[in-house]
Amino acid sequence: MKMELSTDRRFHNLTQEQVQTLDRVLTEAIPIHGRGNFPTLEVRPRDIIHVVRNRLVEKEIQVRDVRLNGSTASHVLVRENGSNYKDLDIIFGVELAKQEDFQIIKDVVLGCLVDFLPQGVNKDKITVLTMKEAYVQKMVKVFNEHDRWSLISLSNNRGKNVELKFVNSLRRQFEFSVDSFQIILDRMLEFYLEEDRSQAAEFVILDNKDASSRAEVVAQTRELPHITVVAESMYGDFEQAMDHLRYRLIATRNPEEIRGGGLLKYSNLLVRDYKPASETEIKTLERYMCSRFFIDFPDVSEQQRKIESYLRNHFIGEESSKYDYLMTLRRVVNESTVCLMGHERRQTLNMITVLALKVLGEQNVIPNTSNVTCFYQPAPYVSDNNFSNYYIPQGQPPLIYHPYPLHIHMLTGLV
Repeated sequence: MKMELSTDRRFHNLTQEQVQTLDRVLTEAIPIHGRGNFPTLEVRPRDIIHVVRNRLVEKEIQVRDVRLNGSTASHVLVRENGSNYKDLDIIFGVELAKQEDFQIIKDVVLGCLVDFLPQGVNKDKITVLTMKEAYVQKMVKVFNEHDRWSLISLSNNRGKNVELKFVNSLRRQFEFSVDSFQIILDRMLEFYLEEDRSQAAEFVILDNKDASSRAEVVAQTRELPHITVVAESMYGDFEQAMDHLRYRLIATRNPEEIRGGGLLKYSNLLVRDYKPASETEIKTLERYMCSRFFIDFPDVSEQQRKIESYLRNHFIGEESSKYDYLMTLRRVVNESTVCLMGHERRQTLNMITVLALKVLGEQNVIPNTSNVTCFYQPAPYVSDNNFSNYYIPQGQPPLIYHPYPLHIHMLTGLV
């Protein structure tokens, strides 16, 4: 989009305070952790964006613009609602005319990482494949009639992955209004280039100091001028989306387009005290999301892998919230699933319950199973209404009961 469209309802010019927050995000070094003996890379987002963009242009990959996306963009726009950002999502708008362009992008990104290796590391024998195995969390490539994009996620043990997304076309670029913001970074990047040139003399003076010392001196002396930075809400109405973000409200457009993972994101918003913007519309939204989840992940084992992956990636350092999240997800599935047969629905609910019990077990919340007597599931002809799957001796902490058969390991207490 062109900058002159900033008067459109989709667009908004950042305030000076928001620009300063954006500057801090782009200039703060983020560790990219290596596997095994590979060293940690300290990377400023502004630096890796510059290097990747320049090398893409050298390889004749056209770059339309560069944008900050997701929770980090939301953090820049609204800080007072207490939301923290996790992954640093950078979108490169590129032209991907053919399949081979994806390989060029991958080689460019991995080649750039070599430049960020610490001094003293012998780079001669380090290949692109080596860098992929050492520093890449995940890679995704989509090339079809409607969507052409790729994702390279760089590892961070604290859950703040650097995610570089290269988008030619993408039908759906957001799930909810609160994650629909994209901040166009081109003006900030131009400022950084001008700043680097003007500070060249200072770097010469400080040449004998290490990089962190030079950056510290520059940070102490720099003043941020007024820069016109434009943000866009893919939701369509920037001010309305901002209100949703400020007041922690859940809303979206065209919910039938949301992929299966939207159900997991929705449950995450609920557990973080976001509320539906419209109580009358939310049940329809929940039914759409549940249906799409089961279309995209029809097998219960696929569903479990997806949920476990979501927990690993989105609850680092927040393990105590996992149980509430899973029970929130279970409630939504239980109340809003209309596309499954009864036994399929029970399988999914049982799987989520087992995951929740495992989480409690990891947190030592489940009582010691020496206090629990487990019975076999009764035969169909057993009609005693007083029969219970579990007998708990009096005076012992209660065990969370679930009406489907669960198998408890007697030594560990885990399901």
